[in-house]
Amino acid sequence: MKLIEIGQVVNTHGVRGEFKLNPWTDSLDGLLDYDVFYYQKKGQDVPLYVERIRIHKNCAIIKAEGVDTMEEAELLRGQTLFVERDENLPEGRYYIVDLIGLRVMTEEDEVLGIISDVLQTGANDVYEVRGNEKPIYLPVIDQVVLEVNIPEGYVRVAVPEGLLD
Repeated sequence: MKLIEIGQVVNTHGVRGEFKLNPWTDSLDGLLDYDVFYYQKKGQDVPLYVERIRIHKNCAIIKAEGVDTMEEAELLRGQTLFVERDENLPEGRYYIVDLIGLRVMTEEDEVLGIISDVLQTGANDVYEVRGNEKPIYLPVIDQVVLEVNIPEGYVRVAVPEGLLD
């Protein structure tokens, strides 16, 4: 089973064992689809089976089986939660962890650098590309990102006019 980080428990919520998850995902509603989250304890993946989950102020409020008091929820504070990795993402969707470190090349095979971060701006994501000089910020739109090839380790882009000046 391959797991991927989904967020961090940042606080308790109420007195009945609910806790707040600060999600590291661009789709808060997608969190509602999970029945189980995992955290690591002494190198082991420990499941948290979801009783209920709801979105509140850019966080997820989760009630898990066996976590019934504020004190039990408090023990989860600071834990990174994981979910099973979905290997069948929709076309054009990628895990950020898979994009970090990919080479970024122009249509003419000039290497601009590697993706060092993916910024989520709301309208569209932005790839931060680090090469030899200052970072380059490329909008993730069809006119700029021409190809993403994770198995081969690269992203091919059309550099907007004036961006590299």
